[in-house]
Amino acid sequence: MSDSKLAGQFFDAAIGLLTRVRDEEADSIAAAGAAVADTVEAGGRLFAFGAGHSSLAAQDVVYRAGGLALMNLLTVPGAVGVDVMPATLGSALERVDGLASAVLDSSPATAGDLLVIVSLSGRNALPVEMAQNARALGLKVIGLTSVAYAEGTRSRHASGGFLRDHCDIVLDSKIAIGDAELTSPGVDAPFAPASTVVTSAIMQAMLAAAVERLVARGIEPPMLRSGNVDGGHEWNGRVMTEYRDRIFYRH
Repeated sequence: MSDSKLAGQFFDAAIGLLTRVRDEEADSIAAAGAAVADTVEAGGRLFAFGAGHSSLAAQDVVYRAGGLALMNLLTVPGAVGVDVMPATLGSALERVDGLASAVLDSSPATAGDLLVIVSLSGRNALPVEMAQNARALGLKVIGLTSVAYAEGTRSRHASGGFLRDHCDIVLDSKIAIGDAELTSPGVDAPFAPASTVVTSAIMQAMLAAAVERLVARGIEPPMLRSGNVDGGHEWNGRVMTEYRDRIFYRH
Protein backbone atom coordinates (compact mmCIF):
# COMPACT_ATOMS: atom_id res chain seq x y z
CA MET A 1 0.00 0.00 0.00
CA SER A 2 1.46 3.35 -1.04
CA ASP A 3 1.93 6.23 1.38
CA SER A 4 -0.88 8.76 1.69
CA LYS A 5 -0.09 11.98 -0.14
CA LEU A 6 -2.46 13.99 2.04
CA ALA A 7 -1.06 12.55 5.27
CA GLY A 8 2.41 13.61 4.20
CA GLN A 9 1.14 17.07 3.28
CA PHE A 10 -0.33 17.49 6.74
CA PHE A 11 2.95 16.57 8.40
CA ASP A 12 4.73 19.05 6.14
CA ALA A 13 2.23 21.78 7.06
CA ALA A 14 2.50 21.07 10.78
CA ILE A 15 6.30 20.97 10.67
CA GLY A 16 6.32 24.25 8.75
CA LEU A 17 4.15 25.91 11.37
CA LEU A 18 6.27 24.57 14.21
CA THR A 19 9.40 25.88 12.51
CA ARG A 20 7.82 29.33 12.07
CA VAL A 21 6.76 29.45 15.70
CA ARG A 22 10.19 28.31 16.90
CA ASP A 23 11.95 30.99 14.86
CA GLU A 24 9.48 33.89 15.06
CA GLU A 25 8.14 33.49 18.61
CA ALA A 26 11.39 32.63 20.38
CA ASP A 27 11.57 35.91 22.29
CA SER A 28 7.92 35.77 23.34
CA ILE A 29 8.19 32.15 24.46
CA ALA A 30 11.31 33.01 26.47
CA ALA A 31 9.45 35.94 28.07
CA ALA A 32 6.50 33.69 28.91
CA GLY A 33 8.84 31.12 30.43
CA ALA A 34 10.47 33.83 32.52
CA ALA A 35 7.04 34.99 33.74
CA VAL A 36 6.18 31.44 34.78
CA ALA A 37 9.53 31.11 36.56
CA ASP A 38 9.02 34.46 38.32
CA THR A 39 5.62 33.29 39.58
CA VAL A 40 6.98 29.98 40.82
CA GLU A 41 9.89 31.67 42.59
CA ALA A 42 7.59 34.24 44.23
CA GLY A 43 5.27 31.55 45.59
CA GLY A 44 2.43 32.27 43.19
CA ARG A 45 0.09 29.80 41.56
CA LEU A 46 -0.17 28.86 37.88
CA PHE A 47 -3.40 28.38 35.93
CA ALA A 48 -4.25 27.48 32.33
CA PHE A 49 -7.56 27.98 30.55
CA GLY A 50 -8.86 27.18 27.11
CA ALA A 51 -12.34 26.95 25.61
CA GLY A 52 -13.48 24.41 23.03
CA HIS A 53 -10.64 22.54 21.38
CA SER A 54 -8.25 25.20 22.68
CA SER A 55 -8.76 23.57 26.07
CA LEU A 56 -6.74 20.57 24.87
CA ALA A 57 -3.48 22.53 25.01
CA ALA A 58 -4.38 23.82 28.48
CA GLN A 59 -5.19 20.32 29.72
CA ASP A 60 -1.94 19.02 28.25
CA VAL A 61 0.17 20.87 30.83
CA VAL A 62 -1.87 19.91 33.91
CA TYR A 63 -1.08 16.83 36.07
CA ARG A 64 0.95 14.95 33.53
CA ALA A 65 4.18 13.02 33.34
CA GLY A 66 7.07 15.40 32.69
CA GLY A 67 4.92 18.36 33.58
CA LEU A 68 5.22 21.18 36.07
CA ALA A 69 3.28 20.11 39.15
CA LEU A 70 2.11 23.66 39.90
CA MET A 71 0.05 24.11 36.71
CA ASN A 72 -3.69 24.02 37.43
CA LEU A 73 -6.63 23.94 35.02
CA LEU A 74 -9.06 26.84 35.35
CA THR A 75 -12.33 25.18 34.40
CA VAL A 76 -15.48 26.68 32.94
CA PRO A 77 -18.36 24.17 33.05
CA GLY A 78 -19.37 23.17 29.54
CA ALA A 79 -16.72 25.26 27.81
CA VAL A 80 -14.58 22.27 26.83
CA GLY A 81 -17.23 21.78 24.18
CA VAL A 82 -17.33 18.08 23.45
CA ASP A 83 -18.08 17.14 27.07
CA VAL A 84 -21.62 18.57 26.94
CA MET A 85 -24.70 17.69 24.93
CA PRO A 86 -25.29 19.14 22.49
CA ALA A 87 -21.65 19.89 21.74
CA THR A 88 -22.71 23.18 20.16
CA LEU A 89 -23.55 24.42 23.66
CA GLY A 90 -19.84 24.75 24.35
CA SER A 91 -19.46 27.14 21.42
CA ALA A 92 -22.45 29.13 22.63
CA LEU A 93 -21.00 29.46 26.13
CA GLU A 94 -17.89 31.13 24.71
CA ARG A 95 -20.10 34.05 23.69
CA VAL A 96 -21.84 34.51 27.06
CA ASP A 97 -21.04 37.81 28.76
CA GLY A 98 -20.19 37.63 32.45
CA LEU A 99 -19.28 33.95 32.55
CA ALA A 100 -15.56 34.60 32.86
CA SER A 101 -16.09 36.97 35.76
CA ALA A 102 -18.21 34.41 37.62
CA VAL A 103 -15.59 31.70 37.12
CA LEU A 104 -12.69 33.87 38.28
CA ASP A 105 -14.59 35.10 41.32
CA SER A 106 -15.19 31.53 42.47
CA SER A 107 -11.68 30.29 41.65
CA PRO A 108 -8.61 30.30 43.91
CA ALA A 109 -6.78 32.63 41.49
CA THR A 110 -5.61 35.86 43.10
CA ALA A 111 -3.12 38.70 42.72
CA GLY A 112 0.41 37.49 42.03
CA ASP A 113 -0.74 34.38 40.21
CA LEU A 114 -0.34 33.68 36.48
CA LEU A 115 -2.96 32.59 33.95
CA VAL A 116 -2.32 31.23 30.47
CA ILE A 117 -5.36 31.67 28.22
CA VAL A 118 -5.50 29.59 25.06
CA SER A 119 -7.94 30.72 22.37
CA LEU A 120 -7.30 30.21 18.69
CA SER A 121 -9.46 33.08 17.47
CA GLY A 122 -9.35 35.17 20.64
CA ARG A 123 -12.53 36.87 19.45
CA ASN A 124 -15.21 35.50 21.78
CA ALA A 125 -16.41 37.07 25.01
CA LEU A 126 -15.14 34.30 27.28
CA PRO A 127 -11.37 34.52 26.61
CA VAL A 128 -11.44 38.31 26.23
CA GLU A 129 -13.25 38.84 29.53
CA MET A 130 -11.12 36.19 31.20
CA ALA A 131 -8.01 38.18 30.30
CA GLN A 132 -9.55 41.52 31.27
CA ASN A 133 -10.79 40.34 34.63
CA ALA A 134 -7.67 38.35 35.46
CA ARG A 135 -5.48 41.39 34.96
CA ALA A 136 -7.88 43.49 37.02
CA LEU A 137 -7.42 40.96 39.84
CA GLY A 138 -3.65 41.36 39.61
CA LEU A 139 -2.78 38.20 37.67
CA LYS A 140 -0.13 38.07 34.98
CA VAL A 141 -1.83 36.98 31.74
CA ILE A 142 -0.22 35.10 28.86
CA GLY A 143 -2.39 34.78 25.78
CA LEU A 144 -1.83 31.99 23.25
CA THR A 145 -3.78 32.83 20.13
CA SER A 146 -3.61 33.29 16.37
CA VAL A 147 -2.98 36.95 15.63
CA ALA A 148 -4.34 36.37 12.11
CA TYR A 149 -7.87 36.28 13.55
CA ALA A 150 -7.41 39.67 15.20
CA GLU A 151 -6.29 41.05 11.86
CA GLY A 152 -8.85 39.30 9.65
CA THR A 153 -12.07 38.84 11.65
CA ARG A 154 -14.32 40.94 13.86
CA SER A 155 -14.43 40.64 17.64
CA ARG A 156 -17.53 39.16 19.28
CA HIS A 157 -16.86 41.06 22.49
CA ALA A 158 -18.64 44.32 23.28
CA SER A 159 -15.31 46.14 23.53
CA GLY A 160 -14.37 45.22 19.98
CA GLY A 161 -11.11 43.82 21.30
CA PHE A 162 -9.43 40.45 21.04
CA LEU A 163 -7.57 38.31 23.55
CA ARG A 164 -4.25 39.71 22.34
CA ASP A 165 -5.35 43.18 23.43
CA HIS A 166 -5.60 42.23 27.11
CA CYS A 167 -2.45 40.19 27.78
CA ASP A 168 0.93 40.91 29.30
CA ILE A 169 2.56 38.50 26.84
CA VAL A 170 1.12 37.24 23.53
CA LEU A 171 2.19 33.99 21.89
CA ASP A 172 1.16 33.76 18.22
CA SER A 173 0.41 30.26 16.95
CA LYS A 174 0.53 31.43 13.29
CA ILE A 175 -2.58 29.36 12.50
CA ALA A 176 -4.52 30.68 9.49
CA ILE A 177 -8.14 31.71 9.84
CA GLY A 178 -10.30 28.59 9.61
CA ASP A 179 -7.74 26.21 11.15
CA ALA A 180 -7.54 23.75 8.27
CA GLU A 181 -4.30 23.02 6.44
CA LEU A 182 -5.46 20.90 3.51
CA THR A 183 -7.82 21.00 0.55
CA SER A 184 -8.58 18.26 -1.95
CA PRO A 185 -10.76 17.75 -5.02
CA GLY A 186 -14.02 16.14 -3.99
CA VAL A 187 -13.97 17.74 -0.53
CA ASP A 188 -15.93 20.97 -0.36
CA ALA A 189 -14.47 22.13 2.97
CA PRO A 190 -10.82 22.54 3.98
CA PHE A 191 -9.66 20.00 6.55
CA ALA A 192 -6.80 18.77 8.79
CA PRO A 193 -6.49 21.37 11.56
CA ALA A 194 -3.04 21.87 13.10
CA SER A 195 -3.86 24.23 15.97
CA THR A 196 -3.75 21.52 18.66
CA VAL A 197 -0.32 20.31 17.55
CA VAL A 198 1.09 23.83 17.46
CA THR A 199 -0.49 25.24 20.61
CA SER A 200 0.48 22.19 22.65
CA ALA A 201 4.06 22.53 21.41
CA ILE A 202 4.11 26.20 22.39
CA MET A 203 2.84 25.39 25.87
CA GLN A 204 5.52 22.75 26.39
CA ALA A 205 8.23 25.05 24.99
CA MET A 206 7.11 27.80 27.37
CA LEU A 207 7.37 25.46 30.35
CA ALA A 208 10.75 24.19 29.17
CA ALA A 209 11.92 27.80 29.12
CA ALA A 210 10.54 28.25 32.64
CA VAL A 211 12.40 25.16 33.87
CA GLU A 212 15.61 26.45 32.32
CA ARG A 213 15.17 29.82 34.03
CA LEU A 214 14.45 28.27 37.43
CA VAL A 215 17.47 25.98 37.27
CA ALA A 216 19.67 28.97 36.36
CA ARG A 217 18.45 30.64 39.56
CA GLY A 218 19.31 27.60 41.66
CA ILE A 219 15.68 26.56 42.11
CA GLU A 220 14.62 22.97 41.48
CA PRO A 221 11.34 23.04 39.51
CA PRO A 222 8.63 20.76 40.98
CA MET A 223 8.17 18.28 38.15
CA LEU A 224 5.92 15.23 37.95
CA ARG A 225 7.15 11.79 36.91
CA SER A 226 5.21 9.14 35.04
CA GLY A 227 3.15 6.92 37.30
CA ASN A 228 4.03 4.08 34.96
CA VAL A 229 7.71 4.01 35.93
CA ASP A 230 9.01 2.52 39.17
CA GLY A 231 8.90 5.07 41.97
CA GLY A 232 6.76 7.48 40.01
CA HIS A 233 3.78 7.50 42.37
CA GLU A 234 6.01 7.99 45.40
CA TRP A 235 7.86 10.86 43.73
CA ASN A 236 4.63 12.59 42.73
CA GLY A 237 3.16 12.12 46.18
CA ARG A 238 6.10 13.92 47.75
CA VAL A 239 5.93 16.78 45.25
CA MET A 240 2.20 17.25 45.65
CA THR A 241 2.47 17.17 49.44
CA GLU A 242 5.26 19.75 49.46
CA TYR A 243 3.36 22.12 47.16
CA ARG A 244 -0.18 21.30 48.29
CA ASP A 245 -1.06 24.95 48.90
CA ARG A 246 -0.43 25.71 45.21
CA ILE A 247 -2.00 22.60 43.66
CA PHE A 248 -5.79 22.52 43.24
CA TYR A 249 -6.41 19.42 41.13
CA ARG A 250 -6.26 17.25 44.27
CA HIS A 251 -8.85 19.16 46.29
